[in-house]
Amino acid sequence: MPTSQDADSAPVYMSRREARAARDAATAGKPPVVTPDSAAVERDAVSPPALATSQISVPQIPTAPAAVVREVSPVGYVSANNTSPRGHAPVKAKRIRKNPLRALASMAVIGGLFAVAGLPAYSATGLVSDEGVMVSDASVSDAAPATVQSVTVSAELDLPELKRDQFSATSPEDLEQIRQQAAVASANALYASSGARALGDDYPWPTAGDTLSPLNYYYRQCTDFVAWRLNRDVGSFAAPFRWAWADLTPNGGDAYQWKSAWEAHGWTVSPTPVVGSVAWFGWDNHVSYVKQVNDDGSVLLEEYNYVYRSYGQRTLQPSEVEAFLYPPGQ
Repeated sequence: MPTSQDADSAPVYMSRREARAARDAATAGKPPVVTPDSAAVERDAVSPPALATSQISVPQIPTAPAAVVREVSPVGYVSANNTSPRGHAPVKAKRIRKNPLRALASMAVIGGLFAVAGLPAYSATGLVSDEGVMVSDASVSDAAPATVQSVTVSAELDLPELKRDQFSATSPEDLEQIRQQAAVASANALYASSGARALGDDYPWPTAGDTLSPLNYYYRQCTDFVAWRLNRDVGSFAAPFRWAWADLTPNGGDAYQWKSAWEAHGWTVSPTPVVGSVAWFGWDNHVSYVKQVNDDGSVLLEEYNYVYRSYGQRTLQPSEVEAFLYPPGQ
């Protein structure tokens, strides 16, 4: 077993730094400075191959408790075997912690600023009068209470009557009436410019709509115009009319039904025209009024709705008319 004497005489292995320090000390005549911690760390580190085979024997030198500057690897650098590039243990970067007292001081300062800003609102303990003088709360409580003032209005006072502007919303019915009035006005203008009155049109509803007339035929149809002429010829100009739908064609109001209605009444149906008779065009579902029989035997007809819902006149030969329906009662 090795003895203590062998341990004392055993060679000492030094690192490069320690060897350099010993060399510099020998040159300057000063002993090298070696710390126990430095020697232990450097012995544990992996030495380069050149120093591993060399042995330097130095006498035992008293050591002083002086610190040796160690070479520290860059912060955060760690090799594959978790050592620094020079074999030293990795040195972790210390995280700088802020002093919490600074944050508390900042919060206290900010709170103080808000408190100082709010002081004027609560600093006054009294009230300010109209003259700008401070009045204490006690003075206000000792003041006489205010009385309620009442006002009486005489019944004989003549107050002006309030009038509201009379506004009303336009209903859908009103809008429809306005539309119809505009349509009638437009139709009247067209009828006036057509010259129908000058030609002899005396139909009382030349611009009416699409509903039934007082004669119970549709306005401005050929049947309604001829029924009007039959009433005019007997002096019936207003309701109740002598010849209405129920009296002329009770089984139907279309023009093609008039001949059968005449035959059912026993009234005359003839191929010979007379003034005031009805020219019947059964194939065309149309009737006209015979205004005049000319010297050459032709007939002058007045009619509505031959041209769409308008008054017109035509001159035809009796052969062009299918039948003539004589005035009712003949």
